[in-house]
Amino acid sequence: MAFELPDNLHPDCGPIAWMLGTWRGNGHGDYPTIEKFTYGEELIFTHDGRPFFHYFSRAWITDEQGQKVREAHLETGFLRAVGDGRLELVLNHNTGQSEIWYGMAEGGKVELQTAGVSFTETAKEVTSGHRMYGNVEGDLLYAYDMEAQGEELQPHRWARLKRA
Repeated sequence: MAFELPDNLHPDCGPIAWMLGTWRGNGHGDYPTIEKFTYGEELIFTHDGRPFFHYFSRAWITDEQGQKVREAHLETGFLRAVGDGRLELVLNHNTGQSEIWYGMAEGGKVELQTAGVSFTETAKEVTSGHRMYGNVEGDLLYAYDMEAQGEELQPHRWARLKRA
C-alpha cells in the first residue's frame, strides 16, 4: 500500500511529510552507564493541517527472542516546521527531561541538535543530544546520540521501523 499525502498538509510540512503515520520496529541501545539492550518501538506522527506534527513514541525492552520483557521509554512532543526545511522539536520524556531541538529536513533526512535540556530533581542528567531520521527504502531509520551523566556525546539508541 502506497503512502498518500493528506489534502490538508501545511506546505511547510512538505519536507517531513514522509514521516506521517505509525511506524513499528526494533532497535538496539548502549551507553557506558548501562548494559546493552534490544527494544521494540512505535513512533506516531499525526497532524491537523497546521505547520507541526504531534509526535509520540513508546518503547519496550525485549529479550533475545524479541519478546517483550517490560515497558521502557516514552516521549511526546511537537515537530514544528518553520519553513525552508527548518525544524523545531519540543520534546518531553517520562524520565523527567524536557528538550528543545533545532534542525533541518531535506531529501528524506531529518537532523536535529539540542538547543536546551531541562530535567527534574529525580531525573538523570542529560546535557545534549543529536538525532537523525531517514527514509531508507521506505523504512524509517533513526539514530539518537546522547551526552549524559558526565559522558561525551555518543551513540545511545538506533532502530529500523516499518510503516504500520
